[in-house]
Amino acid sequence: QVQLVESGGGLVQAGGSLRLSCAASGSIFSIKGMGWYRQAPGTQRELVAHITSGGSTNYADSVKGRFTISRDNAKNTVYLQMNSLKPEDTAVYYCAATIIVTLTAKDYWGQGTQVTVSS
Repeated sequence: QVQLVESGGGLVQAGGSLRLSCAASGSIFSIKGMGWYRQAPGTQRELVAHITSGGSTNYADSVKGRFTISRDNAKNTVYLQMNSLKPEDTAVYYCAATIIVTLTAKDYWGQGTQVTVSS
């Protein structure tokens, strides 16, 4: 069984920073891509940032230059450093990972962590 557990969400004022973490645990053979998504009330879930196993990254246009995704492969953990936060960044943030378990790749999701940015 594989689990993704997120942490680091909370309430912050506009212009502030937060760092999200997501640790994968369980019967993991290897982890391919890892990413962060977010969903605000009444909207569809959207990709925020993604990082490959080799460290290549891509970001949503709305967060480029403000957010940084990174990963620690030894700890099976992905991070999202969020700087210069804006009220429109308010959402539930989910981590996701493509994980190989016994030679089968499958997408896993975390439970989500709330990020609220006040103006």
